[in-house]
Amino acid sequence: MRAIIFRQHSPEFNYEYVDDMPIPTIGPEEVLIRVRYSALNRLDDFVRRGWKGLNLPLPHIPGSDFAGEIAAVGERVHGWQVGQRVSGNPTLFCGRCRYCLRGDHHLCEDFGILGEHVAGACAEYIRMPARNLIAVPDGFDLKLAAAASLVYLTAWRSLIEDGGLRPGETVLVVGSGGGVNIASVQLAKLAGATVWVIAGDAAKADAMRRLGVDWVHDRQADPDWSRAVWLQSGKQGVDVVVDNVGAATWESSLRCLARHGRLLTVGGTTGYKAETPVNLVFGRQLRIIGSTMGNMEDAHKTFRLVFSGRCTPVIDSVWPLAEYPQALRRMVSGEHFGKIVIAID
Repeated sequence: MRAIIFRQHSPEFNYEYVDDMPIPTIGPEEVLIRVRYSALNRLDDFVRRGWKGLNLPLPHIPGSDFAGEIAAVGERVHGWQVGQRVSGNPTLFCGRCRYCLRGDHHLCEDFGILGEHVAGACAEYIRMPARNLIAVPDGFDLKLAAAASLVYLTAWRSLIEDGGLRPGETVLVVGSGGGVNIASVQLAKLAGATVWVIAGDAAKADAMRRLGVDWVHDRQADPDWSRAVWLQSGKQGVDVVVDNVGAATWESSLRCLARHGRLLTVGGTTGYKAETPVNLVFGRQLRIIGSTMGNMEDAHKTFRLVFSGRCTPVIDSVWPLAEYPQALRRMVSGEHFGKIVIAID
């Protein structure tokens, strides 16, 4: 089958487009999916670079997001049939450990992510546990289904379930172009919050205004965005900060928080070693909340919002599978606004 692979971890864009990868063999509780679209995440770049403890079978196929049709079902799979349109939860879980048994699949002792710990969706076929599937309604655009899976799941778990966002609160989203940040904006607005955004430039600030945010700060025009937030809030601070940037913004994000505020994070694109002013944490009684992926209930909730049109993924561009490296370069450069989608056909 056709796929994008890399043969070793490297800071270089060492991807290959091949047409001789074996079609995955499914187990009795798995399905084989003919992938029509995948989509990019920052995770894809991190996995290629690698880290201590990430022991992948190589060559590796990237990609956590997918949408397509079922091509085959395992002998113990019920309720799914060949030809059915599907997407799903990229969170891989055992279903047996104490966390899975209480519904916390994202805390599984054997936790994994499609495209990170196992071969991913930038290929003609993938295998998935049937329990991870979400049916895509007839007529719904498969590009949007692929673009939704990881980012809305991640944003929902962080902002709504773990972050406990309430109507009337003010949320500051640090960053504007990435899929999780855009999903966080949409979900926060849907939850009845006031939403502020720190945008990288004037074009992204305008794009965020078109999404309906209540206040946008152009970081390129005024780098001192933390002070701008403090003044905009009447020197009170905001209730919630969504910061997935990490080291470069961490301290500034903490300084934007009001008393009893929450800083939410699902990643650190600029690095993980960030200084935390401890006096701010206890002085303002702040909470720092980390989150990764989500459980199947979260996945069903977020896909229902997407399928109903209450949340709509923003697609930056669509690229053919063979041009995957160029698409990833666009994402890593920060030029994009929204999800970059890979068309497998």
